Amino acid sequence: MSLYNKEHWATSVIAKKRSVRMKEISWGFIGCGEVTEKKSGPAFNEVEGSHVHAVMSRTEDKARSYAERHRIRKWYTDPNELIGDPDVNAVYIATPPSSHATFAIMAMKAGKPVYVEKPLAASYEDCVRINRVSEQTGVPCFVAYYRRYLPYFQKVKAIVDSGAIGKITNVQIRFAVPPRDLDYSTNSNLPWRLQPDVSGGGYFYDLAPHQLDLIQELFGVITRAHGYLSNRGRLYGVEDTVSAAFEFESGVVGSGSWCFVAHQSAKEDRIEVIGERGLLSFSVYTNDPIQLVTSEGATSFNVDNPAYAQLPIIKAVIEDLQGIGHCSCTSVSATPVNWVMDRILNKF
Repeated sequence: MSLYNKEHWATSVIAKKRSVRMKEISWGFIGCGEVTEKKSGPAFNEVEGSHVHAVMSRTEDKARSYAERHRIRKWYTDPNELIGDPDVNAVYIATPPSSHATFAIMAMKAGKPVYVEKPLAASYEDCVRINRVSEQTGVPCFVAYYRRYLPYFQKVKAIVDSGAIGKITNVQIRFAVPPRDLDYSTNSNLPWRLQPDVSGGGYFYDLAPHQLDLIQELFGVITRAHGYLSNRGRLYGVEDTVSAAFEFESGVVGSGSWCFVAHQSAKEDRIEVIGERGLLSFSVYTNDPIQLVTSEGATSFNVDNPAYAQLPIIKAVIEDLQGIGHCSCTSVSATPVNWVMDRILNKF
């Protein structure tokens, strides 16, 4: 499948609305790792009509400790028990990608809406499975592409939409970081992000999703993509350097380069958008000032984001479930990211 068919899952999945709106959202967490400590976890209790009722980890001490530290009523070591808890009516999945599809499908078949960490799954095929069950059950699945909702990226979108740089001609992603200390571990101790059967495909599958989601949010679905992979550092078995070319449905073309074994001097986090009347550049992870350059001169924008990075999107998810708002980050809108990544990694 060399050309993405955006109509494949865009027909009825999102449109199939729940007939009963939820007044109070009582969340159960499957997974309680680092991302839930500050980025997401506390935000569920910050929104009116929402609270965390239970958490689950396969490690008993971890589940108990998280529940006690965050004053959560229940904890489990079995995902089936958490999903089956009658007091839990929505499920947040914060596990490695390989288990996303399994847990999301279990929850939706139990009639419980899902909010799942990015990427949606460890493969495009698993995304299709999730969408199919969401369509069949009418139960929504949302995905944590929370950067769409952050003030920083809302500013980027506003600049693009204003026409300040004119007609878009090219989009470039450049990302380079030095190896992490854990990257030098033996194969038996490698972090899960470097285990393709768990993560989907190394650091690229962990860090590229936000970048690819943002540019598709700005410029439409990528319908063609191809990649070249290499392992230059030989620190682990999966690729550490990726180069890609892609084309949006509009005909705009772009490229991306990712290097996870770069020298410190080459460290970079940058997306450049080239237009007929100017250049817009911004970061995804480092929150560098947004740079706008036109014939009228150069302008920088510093935009602060909230303490809990996922608060804006979690608020949108909750209000969608309550029937008083809308969240655009559905499993359908997230699926093109996995398609692009799998094409770049030559999975099909």
